[in-house]
Amino acid sequence: MNKKLSFVINFCQFVKFIDTFVKKYIVKFMNTLPKRLLYPADIFVGANPCTVTTVLGSCISVCLYDPVLNQGAINHYLLPQWNGQDLATMKYGNMAIIRILGELLTMGSKYENIVAKVFGGAEVLTKTPTSFHIGRRNAQIAFEILKEFKIPVIFSDIGGNKGRKISFNTATGEVELEYVGNKERT
Repeated sequence: MNKKLSFVINFCQFVKFIDTFVKKYIVKFMNTLPKRLLYPADIFVGANPCTVTTVLGSCISVCLYDPVLNQGAINHYLLPQWNGQDLATMKYGNMAIIRILGELLTMGSKYENIVAKVFGGAEVLTKTPTSFHIGRRNAQIAFEILKEFKIPVIFSDIGGNKGRKISFNTATGEVELEYVGNKERT
């Protein structure tokens, strides 16, 4: 191999190393990431680092992260499955999960590199008949779809009767979880 080609290869590897270092460590500790608020029935996919925050009750957020490319995606859906009526929007779990997965794949991620974290699914609507179990059904569809696509769920915090506020760091895959004043890092 000639010296110029060797230099270019080494330089490219160095640039990739610096990019990864900045995304994983410097941005993480300086807490200078841009912040986004994710509303119900919405998704966020980004290669550029940021912190995405959303608040969940019976809704679910699936956070997908590719640690090889340091990029992530998150959704916030309200209902488990689109039944073919109305519009096929991101308020349905089966639509929202497949959409963020597809977006990550379009950005260069590979199935085998993607991991998932799942949050929400609380039974906060105590006045509804127990047969609805919307939180449980929302969580169930997430696990079914992730299993179908062989995406490992490395953490989940679902169920109960309390809402959650989560903040997803798309550069590191970390999620800050807060409910009833308690904070935990995953």
